Parts: sequence; structure tokens; C-alpha cells
Amino acid sequence: MAILFLAACSRKKNTFLSRSKHSITTEYNILYNGNIAFEEGKLQLASSYRDNFWEILPVERLELEESSLLSGESKNENFNKAEEKAAKGVQKHAIFLEGKEYNPQIDEAYILLGKARYYDGRFVQALDAFNFILKTYPTCNSINQAKVWKAKTNIRLNNEEVAIENLKKMFEKNQIDKDELADAAGILSQAYINLDSLDVALPYMKFAAENTKNNELKGRYTYITAQLYDKLEKIDSANLEFDKVIALNRKSPRVYMINAHIEKAKNFDFTKEDRFALLELLFDLEKNRENRPFLDKIYNQIGEYHKKNDSIDLAINFYNKSIKSYREDRVMQSVNYQTLAEIYFDDRSYKSAGAYYDSTLTNLEEGSRQYRRIKKKRENLDDVIKYEDIAYNSDSILHLVNMTEAQQLEYFTLFTTELKRIVLEDSLANIQNEESIENNLFFNSNSENSGSKKGTNAGAGSFYFYNSTTVSFGKEEFRKRWGNRKLEDNWRLSDKISKLESVEENYIAPVSENDRFKPETYIALIPNDKKIIDSIIKDRNFAYYQLGLIYKEKFKEYDLAKDRLEALVSFSPEKRLLLPALYNLYKINELEGNSLLAFQYKSEITSTYPNSRYAEILLNPNAILASDESSPEYKYNQLYKYFENSKYQDVIDNCDIYIAMYFGNPIISKFELLKANSIGRQQGFEPYKKALNFVALTYPNDEQGKEALSLYKTLIPKISTTAFIVDKESERWKIAYKFNTKDRLLAEELHEKLKEVMMTSQNEEMSTSIDYYNPETLFVMIHGLKSRQGAKGFAESLRERKKDKITTSFFEISSENYAIIQIHKNFEMYLNTDLTKATKQDKSRKTSKENTKAPKKLNKTSKLNSTKNSK
Repeated sequence: MAILFLAACSRKKNTFLSRSKHSITTEYNILYNGNIAFEEGKLQLASSYRDNFWEILPVERLELEESSLLSGESKNENFNKAEEKAAKGVQKHAIFLEGKEYNPQIDEAYILLGKARYYDGRFVQALDAFNFILKTYPTCNSINQAKVWKAKTNIRLNNEEVAIENLKKMFEKNQIDKDELADAAGILSQAYINLDSLDVALPYMKFAAENTKNNELKGRYTYITAQLYDKLEKIDSANLEFDKVIALNRKSPRVYMINAHIEKAKNFDFTKEDRFALLELLFDLEKNRENRPFLDKIYNQIGEYHKKNDSIDLAINFYNKSIKSYREDRVMQSVNYQTLAEIYFDDRSYKSAGAYYDSTLTNLEEGSRQYRRIKKKRENLDDVIKYEDIAYNSDSILHLVNMTEAQQLEYFTLFTTELKRIVLEDSLANIQNEESIENNLFFNSNSENSGSKKGTNAGAGSFYFYNSTTVSFGKEEFRKRWGNRKLEDNWRLSDKISKLESVEENYIAPVSENDRFKPETYIALIPNDKKIIDSIIKDRNFAYYQLGLIYKEKFKEYDLAKDRLEALVSFSPEKRLLLPALYNLYKINELEGNSLLAFQYKSEITSTYPNSRYAEILLNPNAILASDESSPEYKYNQLYKYFENSKYQDVIDNCDIYIAMYFGNPIISKFELLKANSIGRQQGFEPYKKALNFVALTYPNDEQGKEALSLYKTLIPKISTTAFIVDKESERWKIAYKFNTKDRLLAEELHEKLKEVMMTSQNEEMSTSIDYYNPETLFVMIHGLKSRQGAKGFAESLRERKKDKITTSFFEISSENYAIIQIHKNFEMYLNTDLTKATKQDKSRKTSKENTKAPKKLNKTSKLNSTKNSK
């Protein structure tokens, strides 16, 4: 018997015993355990997968990505085990003799091997396994299965054309099982969907749905078929397919049935079909307990129903219900929030719209096209929200300021009376019994009244600690009654006054004595100082002007723009706001075709302010050309030339004048940035940093504001160091001659002498310039030297030359340190620093230099360095 058993174990002989033994062992031991591990791995993947019903569903309910792991490695223990079992089956039980395999289970082992690799994301290795089956076992029972899996793998590798070619060959054969043909049709349809050939994909997907024996797949394939009809705008056919999904009911997962109902509701024709029947169906879906996991979808669709019927308040209610019923569908959440944002946006409630857009962004994938689109729309609301708040608050304060004392007293008496009522009702609504009254002595009422109050306000649902006024009031009353006490057991033993009668006695007095409930407290806060009131009026006027421009330019909401600008004109603002407001009202009415109103505004500008720039523009449109000396563009170009000639104080002074003169014109942000750069050149790092920050915050949506922000974030950190580098670290040197700005003629004379020297010098890298340092100091510079000694020697040779000796005092400086003194205006510190040897600070500076390259960057950008010739 032992000899027979050993003979049966041999894989080198093709005998009945050998084939039977290895086949049975492979199928019922190795492959059985391998398939169990494989199915567990699949379930693990499926449990973490969420279908996105907003897009055409994939044929496979799995999300797989190609893995970069090396061959033989695995990300999932179950697939690793399945692969090991499959490999063991091949290695120990294959009977491959004379080019033929006699163990009928080996092809199944290779199929398992390929599938395990496929689901583990190792598609290239999986393709090797399927190709081996097709090449080595062309007549095996699993050949069609291997072809389908090979096609699926090619699709994962983006080789859709190869998959289509191979699958089409399968359809040409007649001897194929219908279930296998259904699988092949589904995969073929997926390949066409990936290539956006939806019309070609449709018949294959329909064939797969009709021929598969798996009800779960039937539901999925039928749903995808309906989606394809929808994409192809064949609504009636799509609805028929959705009806088939619904008819499957519990035979396929419920998620397909619910989404089929939702999609049919989206396809509903409100002009022809029965609206009440649709609403009744949606409410029936809501009431069904089995549909609780899908309430977010159902509520969203009910909201859509009411929105299309112009019942906006009802729609908002159901969109919010959908948000509260969140079931891990972030796309649904983003749709809900975006829809609410657009409702409020259309209603011109921009502050509420901004809040909902913020919530929309949190549910979108950052960087996606939709995310960028919503983010841009949200950013456009920043200014309108800011200025609407300013306008509202200012109007409220000025409304109180304009009241008489009697009106103010009457207004705040009503306010404090209502405040008392709300505080007391909110407090009493949370008292449950006499013990809770005793424990919360700031709720001063008898038990009978407490019960009645609770009864009348039970529906309010206001939790005591959500009301900051109530909490603050309660704390104050507790301290008055009990003083400061530690939170510990028996804290009331020192004072036995804890009866309800004492509560009742102390009820009225503390409220009446509390400043929060006295009208005089609020009246005292109303400003009466003329400077403060004028400041509020100024802020209010500016906010109205900005809102008028924003509504006109950004949102094209001409009614809102006119409302804000007309209100501004009625306030009789200062001329700098009144003129551009009148001009923009003229432009709006001209755009809307209100020629009579446009003419009235034009006449008011040209007759009342005939010498203004706006009158000039209206009478002579060509006045806006940059070549016109009265235009802001011309003034800017003129100042820019001053900037290039280092006339920084002139630039700063004139920028201030033009910013006030051209208020309301978009060009003022250009003047502000030019002014900031001039401040940097003249005053150094810290003032430049503050000036850039001002421009970035004041003009965030203008090109200049964005440029200032970019410089603040990137350039400022790179040039922030004030530590000098040691001499031996630099190979670029300069010679500097210091002059007082009053002696500019002497400096220019020296500059001319140096230019003559440069012309006769054989060193083409050397050059000279006159550099601004500060309002009192300038430098005449020689650039292009290689070492400190070389620079010093060259300057000494100029002292000794026969013609026009140059005896002016000089100092040599490396290019890196010269950039630092220009940026930070720390020339005196440089003169008092010994840079001939490295110190701890210098070593730290060296590391910083290697990381930031600040001086080199500065010279390239020429943001603060006062010379373009610095090497």
C-alpha cells in the first residue's frame, strides 16, 4: 500500500491514481482555502467602497489602482494568502508532461493567482498569469474566463483598445456560456464607456443585464443601462430601465432601487405629468423604515420638487433635512450646500450665500474644477459681505444717533423688556422640578408659575446654556445669592436659606438691578462725539460706494448697484465719493437703456463740476488715454520714471496726492504698489514689509494686491536676515565712495572719471553707477571685482594714477553685504563689524544664505537694491 501511495504522489507519471490524487488535493484543499481567502479579501475591499451615483457607475463595484509594489509583494493579507495557495497548487501538484498538463485544476490555480494579483492592484503581474493560461492551456475549461479577466486587466492598465479587440473575438464564437458572455459584454461596455463611446457601450451593457444570472449584477447592469440612456438624452428609455431596477425590489441591493426612484424623479416632466403623484411617491419613500439609510437622497429630491414649484421656503427646509441626514455621500452634501448657496445668492442674501459656499468647499475635492469654480465665486463675496456688514452696523448706529432722547428711551425700554421676557422664559423652560429650581437659584419663581411657564414654552426647545445672555445673568444672580463658592459636596451647608419662598422673594429685585436690563445702559453707548459720528458716517459712505461698484462690476446686479449709489448720493457725501457715484449711476442707466436718467446724471456732473476729470471724460472720451497729461495713466507713467531715477520722496508724495485724486479708479492700487516699492528703496526692510502688507490687505482682488501678497510671502522671508557674511565667502566685490546728497555734483564728477577708467580697462566685467542709499546719502560704486584685496588694490591704484587722481575716501564691500545694507539700511553696523574671520553668528548666517540665497534673489528681482548694475 505504501508503494502504491508513493506512486500516486509522483508528478512524473501520468496515471489515474496520480491525476486523481493531485486533482482532488488541489481542488478541495489548496484552491478551497485560497478561494476562501480571496472572497474575504473581496468583501474587505467592497465594504470600504462607496458608489458615486452622480456619475455612470463602473461595472465592477471596486476601486482599484495600479500598485507600484515589487513583484511578489502584497498590500492585502487575504490576497497574499490566495496567491500563495495558488502558487503552491502549481508548484506541488502540476503534472506537466510532454507539453501537456494532466491536472485539470491547475488552470483554476492560475486563474486564482491572476485574480488575487488583480484585486491587489498588481495588474502587470496579473496579466502575466492570464497570458500564461491562454498560451499554455488553450483548451482548458477556464479559457473564456481567462480572456475576460485579461480584458479587465487591460482596461485597468488603460489599454481599452486591446481589450475591445480581444473581447469582440469572443462574441464571434457560438460555444460560449451565456453567463460568461454577459461578463464579457459588461467588460466590453466598460471599455467603451472609458473611451466616451456611450452609444456603442449601450447595447453591450443592455445585453449583459438581460443575460446575467446574478441578480445583484442584473440590478447594477440595468441601472448603468438607464444611466447611459440618460446621458444620451433618451429619457423615456432611461425611465423604462429604471422601472426594471425598481421591479427587482429585494432581489438586488436596495441602493439601486432608491436611486432609480430618484433618477426617475429628476427626469419628471412638470408640464405634462402628475406632480401630486410624484410628491406622494417621495413621501412614501420617506416613511418606509427600510429607506432610512437613504433619507439624504430622498429629502434632497423633495427639496428639488419644491424648488421647481417655486416653493423656496419648503425647498430650503428639505435641503437642510438632507444635510442633517448625511450618509457619507460628500457629493450629496456639496450639492445641498451649493443649492442653498445659490438660492441665497439669487435672493441677494450674499452673507448667507457665502457661508453655504464655505460648507460646499469642505465637501469638494480640493483642486478639482468644481472646487476652483466655487472657490472663485466665494472669494468674490468677501468684499460684499465685509461692506454690507459695515453699512448695516453704521446705519444702525446712525439711526440711534438721529433719535431724540425720548425716542431712544422708548426704543430701549421696549428692547430691555423683551430681553427680560426672553431670558426668564428660556431659563424657566429648562427647570424640570423643584429640586432643579433649588439648584439653580438664579431662576427665581414659585413652582406653580414655573410649571405654567414651562408648559407655554415647552415647544421652544431653547437650551439654557446655548443662550449667552441667560448664562451670564444666571452666574451673576448666583454670586449675589451665594457668593463665590467652590464646587464641592454639601456646598450649601453654611447657609440654609434654600427654600422656594426665599427664591420667590429674591426674584424681582436682582433683575431690576441688573444693568443689562436697564435702557440707560444702552443709551450711554450711543456715540455723541462729533468726531466719532463723522468717522462712522465716513465709513458708511465708503461702504455704500464700494457696494455700488461691486454689484455693478462683479455681479452685474444693476438694481442693487443703483440702490447703494443712489442712497450714497442722498447722504451728500464728500466730493471724492459723490463724483464717481454720479458717474457710475450714469453708466448703469446708460447700460440699461434709461437714456433720460443717464442724461440727468451726465448734466449734473458737467454743469455742477465742469472742471472735474469725470466731466472731462463725459465731454471728451479720449481723455482717458495714457498720452493725455490729465489722465491717471499718464501720471502713473510719469511717477514710474521718477522711481527709476531714484526720486523716491517725490514718488511717495505724489502717490498720496493721486490716490486721493483718483479715488474710485482701479489705478489707485498701482499707485499704492509703486509707493510701497519707493518706501522700501528709501526706508528699508521694515517699512517695506508694512507697506506691502497694507497693499495686499487693502486690494486683495486687484493684480497689484495679489503681487504684493506674493512678495510678502516669498521675498520678505528671504531678505529678512541682517547678519553679514564673512569676507572669504564672497567672490563678488565692489568699491564704494560715500557722498552726501547735497554734494551730488561732486558724485557725478567722480562717476564720469570712473567711466573713463572703465573704458580704458581691459576688464569687461567692471562697471560703475551712482546708487541711492537714503535721503541724505548716496554711493558712487565700482562693480565687478573678484576679491577684497583686489578691490582695495584697484582703489589704491586710482589714488596713484598720474591723470586725475581719485583721492576720495572709499571702502570695499562684498556684493552680498552691499545688498544687505541697501535692504536694511545698516551701513554703520557694517563699518563696525569685523568680517575677516567667521563667528558663530556668521556660520549661522552662512547656513541661512545657502538656504535662501537672499542677496542674489534681491539683485535679480531688483525690489530693494538701488542699482540695476549690481552683479
